[in-house]
Amino acid sequence: MKMTGEVAGGILIPFVGTALGAACVLFMKETLNAVLQGALTGFAAGVMVAASIWSLLIPAMDQSAALGDWAFMPAVVGFWLGILFLLFLDRMIPHLHQNSDVPEGPKVALKKTTMLVLAVTLHNIPEGMAVGVVFAGCLTGNSTISLTGALALSVGIAIQNFPEGAIVALPLKAEGMKKTSAFLCGMLSGAAEAAAAVFTVLVAEAVIPALPYLLSFAAGAMMYVVVEELIPETSAGRHSNWGTVFFALGFTIMLALDVALG
Repeated sequence: MKMTGEVAGGILIPFVGTALGAACVLFMKETLNAVLQGALTGFAAGVMVAASIWSLLIPAMDQSAALGDWAFMPAVVGFWLGILFLLFLDRMIPHLHQNSDVPEGPKVALKKTTMLVLAVTLHNIPEGMAVGVVFAGCLTGNSTISLTGALALSVGIAIQNFPEGAIVALPLKAEGMKKTSAFLCGMLSGAAEAAAAVFTVLVAEAVIPALPYLLSFAAGAMMYVVVEELIPETSAGRHSNWGTVFFALGFTIMLALDVALG
């Protein structure tokens, strides 16, 4: 499927969000404090939950309306496939979550910072797929997905990518890496997201009938990341109520973007 300039630009918006977040390392002297980090993680989780519902699951069911009372089935099947796919990646890719010293996945001799970057890369994949499949729906002329709705999803993902870029880059600098190198690592942590989006758009033409499954697949993968990683990080430590408040803020901002622009 051929990408237009608008689609290519829309796909890159989340990557810009990651790069801007990583740029914090160039002028911040310290790492993010625990309260701020929890609040930003909660915000990211809220954005992803709202995007999963309004940008992915609801359009998937709308496109399956011809199935009548069974219109929910493609969304349920795709959602579970996304959950199982991320479960598989979680088991196969060595990674380390924030605020944890116990790595997950296969046991390998990798630095802590490397495994942290791998953890961010792991959940950037479903975000990239979500952006890619929505823009693919626009290119196919699908009436349930508008270009403005797809752009709303990109902007929402970019907003939640900002703290991710900072959360990757700042610890790298704190462990002795040069600012410019830490910035590049933080920025490149979003490269997998852009690659997943481009790949999804390019192959979507061959699987247009499966678009409801692809939309809900991306939703399931994103929800896996939220429940398995983001929510535990949000509620860890003291003052976790700030994470809850920012979860609600991220949820309502993404809801508003999707409904207002969709």
